[in-house]
Amino acid sequence: MVGTDALGRDLFIRVLYGARISLSIGVVVSLINLGIGVIYGGMSGLLGGKVDRLMMNFVDILYGIPSVIYVILLMVFLKPGLLNIFLAMGIAGWLGMARMVRGQILSLKEQEFVLAAHTIGANRKRILWQHLLPNAMGIIVINLTLAIPRAIFLEAFLSYIGLGVAAPMASWGVLANEGVSVLRVYPYQLFFPSLAICLTLLAFNYLGDGLRDALDPKMRL
Repeated sequence: MVGTDALGRDLFIRVLYGARISLSIGVVVSLINLGIGVIYGGMSGLLGGKVDRLMMNFVDILYGIPSVIYVILLMVFLKPGLLNIFLAMGIAGWLGMARMVRGQILSLKEQEFVLAAHTIGANRKRILWQHLLPNAMGIIVINLTLAIPRAIFLEAFLSYIGLGVAAPMASWGVLANEGVSVLRVYPYQLFFPSLAICLTLLAFNYLGDGLRDALDPKMRL
């Protein structure tokens, strides 16, 4: 339909197969970031005081270094493969989620419904999971949606430079790497995986913007 690669394999089928790998990495890594970031940021915002400052200072130190550096260093020591990509990208990508959740918790914990929960004797764990996080779920879902294209792009970059998914597995980054080597003769081998990456990133960004407009009350004023 769109041509074949150097070994005669259908490029369209390989792009579709690569979509399974790239999308699975984007979703799983984003869920790992969600889990770590929500727990860390939620506890930091709820505890407040010196504990909050100490936890956020740690995050600020790590945040000053680009996450791609962490991922590259981890992938150098780990063997290429899906499981190690999940691990490396999940460890490196939770900082933004933690800062966002912490900010939401700080703004919500002074609300009257939280003070009422304190009055009836609710402990901190119950207040966090039953009162604070459900009220911050809108912004959390939006950031989760926007984190998926970032993870997909990072995986494509790692696979392109040889630190991500290894052949014969066909992520979009691997296909782009293969297409560059024959760019002058068969430019379509680079065009179609690149097009798939661009359309996917655009779709998730539009989805995130739509969810923000739907879930953020300020956007409806």
